[in-house]
Amino acid sequence: DSIRRRGENISAADVERQLLAHPAISDAAVVGVQVAVEQEVMAFLVARPGEELAPEDLIALTTERLPYYAVPRYLEFVDELPRTEALRADKQALRERGVSEASWDREAAGIRLRRERL
Repeated sequence: DSIRRRGENISAADVERQLLAHPAISDAAVVGVQVAVEQEVMAFLVARPGEELAPEDLIALTTERLPYYAVPRYLEFVDELPRTEALRADKQALRERGVSEASWDREAAGIRLRRERL
């Protein structure tokens, strides 16, 4: 999966790999969602049982490890990811679901990223 955001190609697998590096995350799927006139990076996350995680912690982790344009704008915690018949995350279903009231928005939370890596 590749996401095109502001002229940059983003590998969904690279973003997922960094999110899964957090010990509280058991599963992750990253998709591009259309917001206004551009695509934004959105991550759907499954926390390990008994774990609670602040979205800001994941943003801090990905900001350290990814270029600024690949850091997800939206995070949504779900109980499980929808699956295809091949048992892969059903990214089409997640794209169609898109941003909802349950989604956490980095920009609405006041977190702005600089163009260079932090």
